[in-house]
Amino acid sequence: MDQLRTDDPRGADFTQSDDPVALFAAWMKEAEAAEPEDPNAMALATAGSDGLPDVRVVLLKGFDARGFVFYTNAQSAKGEELAQNPQAALVLHWKSLRRQVRARGQVSPVTPEEADAYFASRHPESRLGAIASQQSRPLADRATLMSAVAELAERYGDGPIPRPVHWTGFRIAPVSIEFWQNGDYRLHDRVRFTRAGDGWSRARLYP
Repeated sequence: MDQLRTDDPRGADFTQSDDPVALFAAWMKEAEAAEPEDPNAMALATAGSDGLPDVRVVLLKGFDARGFVFYTNAQSAKGEELAQNPQAALVLHWKSLRRQVRARGQVSPVTPEEADAYFASRHPESRLGAIASQQSRPLADRATLMSAVAELAERYGDGPIPRPVHWTGFRIAPVSIEFWQNGDYRLHDRVRFTRAGDGWSRARLYP
């Protein structure tokens, strides 16, 4: 007969953690070892002034006590929505680990220095693509985009490729972070951390 588990079989009972940042770091490390493709892929939900939600998958490029960071064109649909309503929600789902993490909070741009450093770390062709793409705008055909990339490659050659001012990063400063672990018979474990002053309060939730 199957027995119900009240802890994570891979380690200590995560529901007893008091630090969501450290817990997220531990889960991300395990995901990087277990997930074959993009363990940092996350669904990002935004809404503009009309209140209509929008969601897409982006890559998490950094996290610490300040929040979760991703990069994009600020003139894209998500960038314009964040300008109108600087709040967002995210979820990372690691199917092989049967886990997910949800968070939501206020959004603010990263510093220009942070954006410069990350942009410079990207492959040169990715940097050219970021400059050439008028993200979320109508595109007549793929040849138009590839022609723009080729022109930029010829212009910059082997020299530095500057970051466009409208290409930057955003940081979601979470007001809540929820950790979910799949359990047998739909008896999952859910723990939500809610911002409380400089710290966090923790609550276990019904699945």
